[in-house]
Amino acid sequence: MKLGLGLYKSVLTDNNFRFAKQAGASHIVVQLVDYIKGGDNPSLTQNYLGGWGVTENENKLWEYDELKAIKKQIESHGLTWEAIENFDPSHWYDVLLDGPKKDQQLENIKRTIQNIGKVGIPIMGYYFSLAGVWGWTGQPTGRGSARSIEFDGSAVDLNTPIPKGMVWNMTYDTDAPEGVIEPVSREEIWQRLEYFLSQVLPIAEENNVKLVAHPDDPPLPELRQTARLFYTPSEYEKLLEVNKSPASGFEFCMGTIQEMKESNVYELLDKYSQAGKIGYIHFRNVKGKVPNYREVFVDEGDIDMIKALKILQKNNYDGVIIPDHTPEMTSGAPWHTGMAYALGFMKGALNTLNHNG
Repeated sequence: MKLGLGLYKSVLTDNNFRFAKQAGASHIVVQLVDYIKGGDNPSLTQNYLGGWGVTENENKLWEYDELKAIKKQIESHGLTWEAIENFDPSHWYDVLLDGPKKDQQLENIKRTIQNIGKVGIPIMGYYFSLAGVWGWTGQPTGRGSARSIEFDGSAVDLNTPIPKGMVWNMTYDTDAPEGVIEPVSREEIWQRLEYFLSQVLPIAEENNVKLVAHPDDPPLPELRQTARLFYTPSEYEKLLEVNKSPASGFEFCMGTIQEMKESNVYELLDKYSQAGKIGYIHFRNVKGKVPNYREVFVDEGDIDMIKALKILQKNNYDGVIIPDHTPEMTSGAPWHTGMAYALGFMKGALNTLNHNG
């Protein structure tokens, strides 16, 4: 089991690679989409109900030389680039929308996966969703009044339609005509996912890249008038049934799975770490379930994180665990301090388990 840190595009700097190394991480998960605001102090607890921001990168693909340069920078700090998390919405919006550019964008995604494999990045995480992550609010409700993420289904209008020019809670076309995206049924979204998988998984196999899917957060059957795919454990498990490619697997977010109604995160973790179908793990704790939950410090939520680590150890899981989110701590660098706390907990727990056998 390896300890990692996720870094957003705006914080892919030497200082942050040093921070990761100092905090005990050995691996990095990179998000090449610039959607978290805050610059040197990224923050998930701002108001993102109006969208994560704007991406204007259509046809600006992640080329080999760009990826190779990032990898070289990461490795110069004694770290390993384990995965990329999330496609840029401007690269695949019509794949999600079943629009006229779908097949062209799929060809671009295939080329991107080829570049990822050529550089030697073993995992590509993705989230197949129209509404994306939406409905969160940032509140000072964490331990000691730390700012953290909450979801309260009664505090937002869950049927707010998605405006045209937006997908995945991010604007890809600032000149889009007025109007909203038409409602999308569960049958339609599953058809779109299956077509996507049929096109890209053979390329992933050929290039030794695992394609791993994140579950829906918030885990609701429908959000913003569009159906969701992975909002219960059984729906999430269908991913491996609709396409049995060895390159397909889970971006296993413990917090999101815990948020699901009637979920048992330990059973799912045991089953799929044993089967070798987990690409990497979001090691995050929460309190509550939909429609009302909040993210908390790693040591105080509804998940027994030590129990989870023991399951992974039993199954000889050799992948990466990262603290994808954490409450922001009171300091000059709230995100960094929160991450340092989470990494310290994880590092200490791993060392203890390894010592005790």
